Amino acid sequence: MNLTDTHTHLYSEQFDEDRDKMIQRAFERGIERFFIPAIDSTYTDAMLKLEAEYPENMFLMMGLHPTHVKDNYENELSHVEEMLAKRKFYAVGEIGIDLYWDKSYLQQQQDAFKRQIELAKSYHLPIVIHCREAFDEIFEILEECHDDELHGIFHCFTGSVDQAMKALSYNMKLGIGGVVTFKNGKIDRFLNEIPISEIVLETDAPYLAPTPFRGKRNESAYLVNVAEKLSHIYKVSIEEVANVTTENSKTVFGI
Repeated sequence: MNLTDTHTHLYSEQFDEDRDKMIQRAFERGIERFFIPAIDSTYTDAMLKLEAEYPENMFLMMGLHPTHVKDNYENELSHVEEMLAKRKFYAVGEIGIDLYWDKSYLQQQQDAFKRQIELAKSYHLPIVIHCREAFDEIFEILEECHDDELHGIFHCFTGSVDQAMKALSYNMKLGIGGVVTFKNGKIDRFLNEIPISEIVLETDAPYLAPTPFRGKRNESAYLVNVAEKLSHIYKVSIEEVANVTTENSKTVFGI
């Protein structure tokens, strides 16, 4: 079985005590590719170190996370631009809008999101979208920026079926993770209305661990639990879920 974790923060401080063992557990469960989203410049060195240690398995993104858009965001965007010009990345992400924690930087988040979308287009890269309590704001910008170059993943999708269809209309795949296993997650109720060809799997480790690990530290090995849930939803084997979603990830990231 060949699974791909399209969104995992393996460089997180939460893995400092057992990172190699945790990655080995993922290997043992058939997860072979890991796509690593950026947060801000303070994590860049840790991301590069992770890639150097696992060059065949780690695929880095570059971007400024919306919750880290603060007064210094211009400097952070300059860092994103410099890194994209310097070496290969596989996506611009994670980027977007988050109005859950703080609404005071909405204008700056909107500006950062638009500018990073344009950066992604200039490098012919996908975007990986973080959206929390901001579907309307995200869709407004996607509508403004929509063209043949725009494509990517709606990471940790938790919206309605109508919002899912709208996301697909902007050439986005849906990133499905642990939330699909939650009793109150809701997306499991309609996911079978979305073609599995539009789905990629993710953990968002160390966050959002699936049932039965909910509330604990998430790790990439738990992607199997997400795949098992999708095999029930789509009424196909877990091997087919793994194969189809991995192929979908290759299409998005161009590998």
